[in-house]
Amino acid sequence: MTKDLFYATGKRKTAVARVWMRPGSGQITINKRSMDQYFPRECDRMLIMEPMKLADTTSNFDINVNVKGGGISGQAGAVRHGISKALVVAEPELRDVIRKQGFLTRDSRMKERKKYGQPGARARFQYSKR
Repeated sequence: MTKDLFYATGKRKTAVARVWMRPGSGQITINKRSMDQYFPRECDRMLIMEPMKLADTTSNFDINVNVKGGGISGQAGAVRHGISKALVVAEPELRDVIRKQGFLTRDSRMKERKKYGQPGARARFQYSKR
Protein backbone atom coordinates (compact mmCIF):
# COMPACT_ATOMS: atom_id res chain seq x y z
CA MET A 1 0.00 0.00 0.00
CA THR A 2 1.38 3.39 -0.97
CA LYS A 3 1.47 6.37 1.34
CA ASP A 4 -1.32 8.20 -0.51
CA LEU A 5 -3.78 5.28 -0.80
CA PHE A 6 -5.90 4.31 2.22
CA TYR A 7 -8.07 1.17 2.42
CA ALA A 8 -10.81 0.05 4.82
CA THR A 9 -13.72 -2.39 4.88
CA GLY A 10 -17.16 -1.37 6.09
CA LYS A 11 -20.04 -3.71 6.95
CA ARG A 12 -23.72 -3.52 7.80
CA LYS A 13 -26.24 -6.37 7.82
CA THR A 14 -25.06 -8.54 4.90
CA ALA A 15 -23.52 -5.69 2.87
CA VAL A 16 -19.74 -5.36 2.59
CA ALA A 17 -18.05 -2.22 1.25
CA ARG A 18 -14.38 -2.06 0.29
CA VAL A 19 -13.25 1.58 0.34
CA TRP A 20 -10.12 3.08 -1.22
CA MET A 21 -9.30 6.73 -0.50
CA ARG A 22 -6.63 8.91 -2.07
CA PRO A 23 -6.01 12.67 -1.93
CA GLY A 24 -8.04 14.39 -4.63
CA SER A 25 -10.99 16.60 -5.44
CA GLY A 26 -13.82 14.87 -3.53
CA GLN A 27 -15.17 12.57 -6.24
CA ILE A 28 -16.99 9.46 -4.95
CA THR A 29 -17.33 6.41 -7.22
CA ILE A 30 -19.40 3.40 -6.14
CA ASN A 31 -19.20 0.23 -8.23
CA LYS A 32 -17.81 2.27 -11.16
CA ARG A 33 -20.78 4.68 -11.05
CA SER A 34 -21.18 8.09 -9.49
CA MET A 35 -22.71 8.27 -6.03
CA ASP A 36 -25.79 10.08 -7.41
CA GLN A 37 -26.43 7.28 -9.91
CA TYR A 38 -25.85 4.42 -7.47
CA PHE A 39 -27.82 5.88 -4.54
CA PRO A 40 -30.81 7.79 -5.97
CA ARG A 41 -32.29 8.57 -2.52
CA GLU A 42 -31.01 11.72 -0.88
CA CYS A 43 -31.08 10.17 2.62
CA ASP A 44 -28.62 7.44 1.54
CA ARG A 45 -26.25 10.04 0.05
CA MET A 46 -26.46 12.13 3.24
CA LEU A 47 -25.68 9.03 5.33
CA ILE A 48 -22.55 8.38 3.28
CA MET A 49 -21.33 11.98 3.52
CA GLU A 50 -21.73 12.25 7.34
CA PRO A 51 -18.16 11.18 8.29
CA MET A 52 -16.65 13.44 5.60
CA LYS A 53 -18.65 16.46 6.82
CA LEU A 54 -17.79 15.71 10.44
CA ALA A 55 -14.07 15.61 9.63
CA ASP A 56 -14.43 18.58 7.23
CA THR A 57 -12.72 16.63 4.42
CA THR A 58 -15.49 16.57 1.79
CA SER A 59 -13.22 17.80 -1.02
CA ASN A 60 -9.86 16.42 0.17
CA PHE A 61 -10.18 12.78 -0.94
CA ASP A 62 -11.28 10.84 -4.01
CA ILE A 63 -13.13 7.74 -2.85
CA ASN A 64 -13.56 4.51 -4.81
CA VAL A 65 -15.97 1.97 -3.31
CA ASN A 66 -16.79 -1.61 -4.24
CA VAL A 67 -19.94 -2.70 -2.40
CA LYS A 68 -21.93 -5.93 -2.59
CA GLY A 69 -24.59 -7.83 -0.68
CA GLY A 70 -27.66 -6.66 1.18
CA GLY A 71 -30.03 -3.94 0.03
CA ILE A 72 -29.63 -0.26 -0.77
CA SER A 73 -29.93 0.93 2.84
CA GLY A 74 -27.52 -1.71 4.15
CA GLN A 75 -25.03 -0.86 1.41
CA ALA A 76 -25.21 2.84 2.29
CA GLY A 77 -24.49 2.00 5.94
CA ALA A 78 -21.59 -0.23 4.90
CA VAL A 79 -20.12 2.55 2.75
CA ARG A 80 -20.40 5.02 5.66
CA HIS A 81 -18.66 2.55 7.96
CA GLY A 82 -15.88 1.98 5.41
CA ILE A 83 -15.32 5.70 4.77
CA SER A 84 -15.14 6.33 8.53
CA LYS A 85 -12.51 3.61 8.99
CA ALA A 86 -10.50 4.85 5.98
CA LEU A 87 -10.54 8.41 7.36
CA VAL A 88 -9.07 7.13 10.63
CA VAL A 89 -6.34 5.30 8.69
CA ALA A 90 -5.61 8.48 6.72
CA GLU A 91 -5.75 10.87 9.69
CA PRO A 92 -5.44 9.07 13.07
CA GLU A 93 -6.16 12.28 15.05
CA LEU A 94 -9.78 12.15 13.79
CA ARG A 95 -10.40 8.84 15.58
CA ASP A 96 -11.89 10.34 18.76
CA VAL A 97 -14.22 12.68 16.86
CA ILE A 98 -15.49 9.94 14.54
CA ARG A 99 -15.75 7.38 17.35
CA LYS A 100 -17.85 9.79 19.46
CA GLN A 101 -20.47 9.97 16.68
CA GLY A 102 -20.60 6.15 16.51
CA PHE A 103 -19.41 5.87 12.90
CA LEU A 104 -16.68 3.33 13.72
CA THR A 105 -19.08 0.88 15.37
CA ARG A 106 -20.42 -1.79 13.04
CA ASP A 107 -24.22 -1.96 13.09
CA SER A 108 -24.51 -5.73 13.51
CA ARG A 109 -28.31 -6.05 13.36
CA MET A 110 -29.10 -8.83 10.90
CA LYS A 111 -32.09 -10.89 9.95
CA GLU A 112 -32.38 -13.86 12.28
CA ARG A 113 -31.92 -17.19 10.54
CA LYS A 114 -34.68 -19.75 10.10
CA LYS A 115 -34.16 -22.76 12.36
CA TYR A 116 -34.53 -26.29 11.06
CA GLY A 117 -37.86 -27.97 11.75
CA GLN A 118 -39.64 -24.65 12.19
CA PRO A 119 -41.64 -22.51 9.74
CA GLY A 120 -39.66 -19.30 10.35
CA ALA A 121 -37.04 -17.55 12.46
CA ARG A 122 -39.34 -16.96 15.43
CA ALA A 123 -42.51 -18.73 14.31
CA ARG A 124 -43.31 -22.05 15.93
CA PHE A 125 -45.89 -24.65 15.03
CA GLN A 126 -49.21 -24.15 16.82
CA TYR A 127 -49.59 -26.12 20.04
CA SER A 128 -52.46 -28.57 20.05
CA LYS A 129 -53.66 -29.83 23.45
CA ARG A 130 -55.69 -32.68 21.91
